[in-house]
Amino acid sequence: MSNSCELILGLTICYLGTYITSMKNAKPIIERVQTGVRIEKRLLKVLKGLAEHLDMSVGDLIEGIALHSFESKAPFSAETLAKIAQLKTVYDLDWTAADSHTSKEAEE
Repeated sequence: MSNSCELILGLTICYLGTYITSMKNAKPIIERVQTGVRIEKRLLKVLKGLAEHLDMSVGDLIEGIALHSFESKAPFSAETLAKIAQLKTVYDLDWTAADSHTSKEAEE
């Protein structure tokens, strides 16, 4: 009996002795890199608060937001949007999507 796996039509098929199993739901292997990103101070506080609330890292949260946006999908449930509204109030974030391309950075 030999054990081997191969990629066939986007599916990982594993031959385990006389049994054949599909790993269709196997998680893809990814490579993460460290990056320095400049982001508005209050927005980062809201993201950190939300990540803590959802028990995930800020990086995982940003990845999820980006991947959902790339597919024109809403990244948040109504419950999570309510939490975001609370965090925006706590951290005095009145900045909106409309402001993202019209803002001016404070001089240091």
